[in-house]
Amino acid sequence: MFSFLKKSGTDSKAETKADVPAEAAAPSWRERLFKGLAKTRAQWGGKLKTIFSRGKVDDELLEELETLLLTSDCGVEATTHLLDELKKAAKRDKLDTPDAIQKALHDALLETLQPLEKPLDISTHKPFVIMIAGVNGAGKTTSIGKLAKYFQSQGKSVLLAAGDTFRAAAREQLETWGERNNVTVIAQDKGDPAAVVFDAISAAKARGIDIVLADTAGRLPTQLHLMEEIAKVRRVIQKIEPEGPHETLLVLDANIGQNALQQVKAFDKAINVTGLVLTKLDGTAKGGVVTAIARQCPKPIRFIGVGEQIDDLRPFSARDFVDAMFEQ
Repeated sequence: MFSFLKKSGTDSKAETKADVPAEAAAPSWRERLFKGLAKTRAQWGGKLKTIFSRGKVDDELLEELETLLLTSDCGVEATTHLLDELKKAAKRDKLDTPDAIQKALHDALLETLQPLEKPLDISTHKPFVIMIAGVNGAGKTTSIGKLAKYFQSQGKSVLLAAGDTFRAAAREQLETWGERNNVTVIAQDKGDPAAVVFDAISAAKARGIDIVLADTAGRLPTQLHLMEEIAKVRRVIQKIEPEGPHETLLVLDANIGQNALQQVKAFDKAINVTGLVLTKLDGTAKGGVVTAIARQCPKPIRFIGVGEQIDDLRPFSARDFVDAMFEQ
């Protein structure tokens, strides 16, 4: 299913001297995305072929497709929208082959997700302050380490703020990521998270750092008093950087399905979420939750993660994502 490029141009002499296979090139991000979405594609691929095999969009097809979309965590609103778009396409274009029907669904899904593809513009401020929130276990601290690596690959200097002062393990984990990326981490053994972030922004200004990634303590949306502490971090940021934070990212675990929608709404109310990081897509067969987000709480998906490696977090591409959802 996946194509892995190999280096070409090996001369014939070398081939006769030793039967050594050509060195495989590192897979592209698109190839890794396809591999990462294998579980979701397995959920869709074979079933879509069966559903579309009759070659016409009738009530039976729509009922079976509705079940598939709902079990993939697309949600009721997104499922209804996609079915309506498919019915319109069938009437307009007289769809009468499995391939034509699948292409119509592909195009409807792409049109639905395209508005979420808004790359993060970090050129507007220096330092550009990114506040990062999420529940414990969503992959928040790991995502910060990966983001640091990504921004460094763009030629940007980065500073990390260990604002999760409630968990010593979180601070230690962030410091490990800092060492791995050769990035300074501003931390305190104990103390006020807002004070740590304040110190980090001050240090970034003094050192001419491009980007500050500010970690915050993991919170459940139902813990209102603790959500208020995150809101306090935001207010303190604005004291030293009136227009900050310039981006507020919410990290979501793709495995939680429809619960992701509730997290977006709750965190948005507390800290004004401006973008999402969707992690662990390689661990779920329910990648359709992205479609539910698009229809019910359409926040830009800035980055998606499909693996454990440090470079397995990249900007969201709607077309690549949709292509990876279907069997190729």
